[in-house]
Order: sequence, then C-alpha cells, then structure tokens
Amino acid sequence: MAAMILAEVGDFSRFDSPDKLLAYAGMSPSTYQSGQLRNCYPHMEKRGSRYLRYALYNATKYVCYWEPTFSAYLAKKRAEGKHYNVALSHAAKKLVRLIFALEKSQMPYRCVA
Repeated sequence: MAAMILAEVGDFSRFDSPDKLLAYAGMSPSTYQSGQLRNCYPHMEKRGSRYLRYALYNATKYVCYWEPTFSAYLAKKRAEGKHYNVALSHAAKKLVRLIFALEKSQMPYRCVA
C-alpha cells in the first residue's frame, strides 16, 4: 500500500498542506448551501484519485490494527457513535496528515507505545 500511495501522490512538494493532499485524494467533506439550507450531513467528495483513496483506506485498516495510537483513535470515534466506515475515514485523514508531515520533515516514524 505504501508503494501505491507514493506512486499516486508523486512529489509531495506539489501540496502546500495536508488538506490539499486530502482534497487530491477525494477525502475532503463536501458542502452544500442554498439560501438558508445547509447540508447537515456532509459526504466525501470522491473527486480525486480513486486509487489513492483505495490505498489509504486499506493502509488505514492495517494501521488501526497494529498501531495503538490509531487503534485508540478509531475506538474513540466509534465510541462517539460513528459508523465503522466513517470512523475509518477519520483515521485515514489522520494517517494522511501523518504521512504528509513525515514526508515533509524526512523523519522516520517511531511508534510511541
């Protein structure tokens, strides 16, 4: 999955922030407003690279299984009453931010636990 993520993203310097990388992956929330009406339940846009989105979700499943920090984060989101897939998408966004920070700083990841 890491090779697929790196191949789809290419050069990380193309993105100024992790939010722009999330938008490229199609994982940013959509907004709908019309007059006084606001979207109460925003969905993901799914406009970006479907291969990157696929790789991130599959990588997140394994990261949440093996990494205690991500496992606790997923459990926290589930305890908030979120559906498993919604909680997994939150963890995937956290993973994207972590990957972006590690790639920009050129530092290796060290497990806390």
